[in-house]
Amino acid sequence: MEDELLELYRYFLKDSVRKTIDFSETDQSRGISAPPIEKPFAADAVRIDLTPRDAAWNAVSDIPLTEAIRNRESRRLYRDEPLTVEELSFLLWATQGIRKRIDAGHAFRTVPSAGCRHALETYLCVMNVEGLDRGLYRYLPLEHQLLLEYADDRIGKKIVAASFGQRFLGKAAVTFVWTAVPSRMEWRYGRAAHKVIAIDAGHVCQNLYLACEAIGTGTCAIAAYDQDAMDRLVNIDGEEEFVIYLAPVGKR
Repeated sequence: MEDELLELYRYFLKDSVRKTIDFSETDQSRGISAPPIEKPFAADAVRIDLTPRDAAWNAVSDIPLTEAIRNRESRRLYRDEPLTVEELSFLLWATQGIRKRIDAGHAFRTVPSAGCRHALETYLCVMNVEGLDRGLYRYLPLEHQLLLEYADDRIGKKIVAASFGQRFLGKAAVTFVWTAVPSRMEWRYGRAAHKVIAIDAGHVCQNLYLACEAIGTGTCAIAAYDQDAMDRLVNIDGEEEFVIYLAPVGKR
């Protein structure tokens, strides 16, 4: 049984599934409109403007890319010092910022994505960011705004509990929580969608690592967490959208 499971998981990493799919049967081929670029939100939702892209670049230290790559490492110790909204704006732009909108279902971003599908959403557990209440927020890339999901002074303790007691997630200034919305990728690739969603998450997190180095902050990619508890924390259904990756960020 164990060998069969290993074979199944290894198969997931291959692209053999592509040979078994009739791509004429995908939603894209049927002429169904692409899922929207970002999840909808209520018109009266609390939204916070972020620093515009060009101004957010002011938060970046003048260091060469080679230095950022050389210094990149997973950092789990953070100072008890807040991030500025300008710094957070830069990190959000670097990881999911939109460079050019193509149509209702496609946009070029700062990271690559299979078929330009970008199946990820970005949530933030904010513990220590200047001007922001503690709580859960969602990044709106089209508007370059934060959407307040809910305020909660205990958000740090809750994310630690949902990540098997990894305390440094709650000691960070903010923890990025990326979710997958599989239907965005399935619209084009059907059963071949899921491997590339995982690859896309890697693209996003590596940009976060390098962007953190540029502004004197640190991060650490996290893929170990209680799936059900983390989905509840983000207030999503765990089926049509679910948590896929985490990364706390704080001042080094």
